Amino acid sequence: MLFGSPSPEVLVGIAVALVVGITFHEFSHALVADQLGDHRPRALGRVSLNPLRHLDPLGSLFFVIAGFGWGKPVPVNGYALRPGRLGMTMVAVAGPLANFALAALVALAFRILQLAGLLDADLPRQVLGWIVFFNVALGLFNLIPIPPLDGYNVVLPLLPPRQAFIVQRYAPYGYVALLVLVVLSYGAVSGPLDWLFQLAGGVSGYLLGA
Repeated sequence: MLFGSPSPEVLVGIAVALVVGITFHEFSHALVADQLGDHRPRALGRVSLNPLRHLDPLGSLFFVIAGFGWGKPVPVNGYALRPGRLGMTMVAVAGPLANFALAALVALAFRILQLAGLLDADLPRQVLGWIVFFNVALGLFNLIPIPPLDGYNVVLPLLPPRQAFIVQRYAPYGYVALLVLVVLSYGAVSGPLDWLFQLAGGVSGYLLGA
């Protein structure tokens, strides 16, 4: 387990961070798709900040166990998006950008509350700190250009049609490649995804003023 034997405060912080991060991530995908002309996410109730619309139980469990996870994917019809192929890039990048923006806003709130002397209790510090870390980590992880992550759908529409077609032929193998990355990183002192968690820790520490 990535988090060892966490205290109750850490468990609460992780749980809140997961709910907030995944909810805003998937909501942003749905909102941008809706604004660009694909109204299926709205019809399915995904343009909502209700966490129950976006959380995937197994994906949330994997977040706690392995440090990565997923929410319920937002179904998007790329042909319904007004900017065409570029619209899918905009929808895909919306999730990670929302996570980064949320991390920055929560970090700002953290600093303000700390300066006001309102963060003496350990629980609120843990909750806000984990929200910042998880949103940075979630944003970075999803920008890896391997399907089914957002990074793949960010890059694919930017490729010339011929190259995009070739890349799409190998997309099914992306799931295997991603699984291998995660397995090799699980419990390893320096796995292939170690850089991501170190970067997320560094960025979140900077934002929090640690």
